[in-house]
Amino acid sequence: MSARAHGAGVRAARIEALSGWGLHPVETCRVHRPESLEALQELVADTGTRLIPRGLGRSYGDAALNPEGVVLARRLDALLDFDAETRLLRCQAGASLAEILEVFLPRGFCFPVTPGTRHITVGGAIAADVHGKNHHRSGSTAASLEDFRLLLASGEIVSCSRQQNPDLFWATLGGMGLTGVVVEARLRMRPVETAYMQVEVCRARDLDHLLALSEADADYEYGVAWIDCLARGRSLGRAVLLRANHATRADLSGAAAAAPFRAPVGLRPRVPFRLPSFTLNAWSVRAFNEAYFRAQREGSKLQACERYFYPLDRVAGWNLVYGRRGLLQYQVWLPFATAREGLVELLEAFSDARRASFLAVLKSFGPASDGLLSFPGPGITLSLDLPHTGADLVALLQRLDRGVARRGGRVYLAKDACLERERFFEMYPGAARFRDVKAKVDPECRFVSSLARRLGLVDAA
Repeated sequence: MSARAHGAGVRAARIEALSGWGLHPVETCRVHRPESLEALQELVADTGTRLIPRGLGRSYGDAALNPEGVVLARRLDALLDFDAETRLLRCQAGASLAEILEVFLPRGFCFPVTPGTRHITVGGAIAADVHGKNHHRSGSTAASLEDFRLLLASGEIVSCSRQQNPDLFWATLGGMGLTGVVVEARLRMRPVETAYMQVEVCRARDLDHLLALSEADADYEYGVAWIDCLARGRSLGRAVLLRANHATRADLSGAAAAAPFRAPVGLRPRVPFRLPSFTLNAWSVRAFNEAYFRAQREGSKLQACERYFYPLDRVAGWNLVYGRRGLLQYQVWLPFATAREGLVELLEAFSDARRASFLAVLKSFGPASDGLLSFPGPGITLSLDLPHTGADLVALLQRLDRGVARRGGRVYLAKDACLERERFFEMYPGAARFRDVKAKVDPECRFVSSLARRLGLVDAA
């Protein structure tokens, strides 16, 4: 490393064992935490360094790992400006959704698009072009993103929007941090009247019933289904569908009406250590699934928005439940034309293999963004958390990947840890164009990750 990388504000790298949220793979990386924009620029200007930015580590696999270079860990998290008239928030990319909500929800604003955890950074949301439970209505992060400033490998900071550097704008949205470091962004917030959701609960007896119910999702802004991936036969695909709209003040009564932005969130338990691997197995998950399905009462209920959007955030360290080997999250998208037969194949494969997932969800997607590596498109997405058992699970997922690709679907890069290179290029037709854009702004391939090497988004050299 050049002497230039040791200027003011640049601390020496720490050697750390890092993983994504899935706790697999684990790789030893040099980690820098620049505490100023100047320090970050100075570090990037060191031409001998291969880099990848990392937010709060909530991508599941190897997207933010870089054992052959440096990981730029989260800093630069200030909220800079808010225009109440245009609803544009300007913030540094290290700001987390949780920090932003803490400030803005009591003032009547939330995110137009939010994933299943608030513990991600704005930069991470852009890098994965994250989606939420309302993609069918509101699209992905791209839809609410006005513009951002990107630190390139050259040390230059450029502005990117639909009008300014549009190729770079769309390569960065979903580009997994491989075009540079987002240092600042402007997002359009959404006004809300309360911190509550009006939730409609429906039980679906099988997959066809669920898909029929999901056709009415257009009447609701948000929709997500918990699905029993161990159900078989006539019950294959049975599910609980949770559709919702933001509650208005007129929907509230009593204590909620008196404090519409102070919704109770209940207890916040913590998983203190990695549980034994045998804790999650087909028997325990089958029992949980049966109890959960029967406990859901159909009808309408008022629920704190935090509980609806981020149910797992209420359990700190919930990934530790999966034990020493961690988990692989498998999230796929299938276009509507092939979704039913693809979902049947996937659910039957997991059930036959007795692959236990008590966190299996299904959502409907709307139109795709123009992000070259963006994940969602019109169709259905299925996501499962699977206890990692080794090569047998990887082989199963790679076999299923072939069927997903054959049906025109794709795997979500922010969740992936085992997609094969050939399959990736089948699934993502924008990958070649992405490589062209990256070559222009990063000709020496300074921004690299383990995921990029594995998938061939960068040359092996």
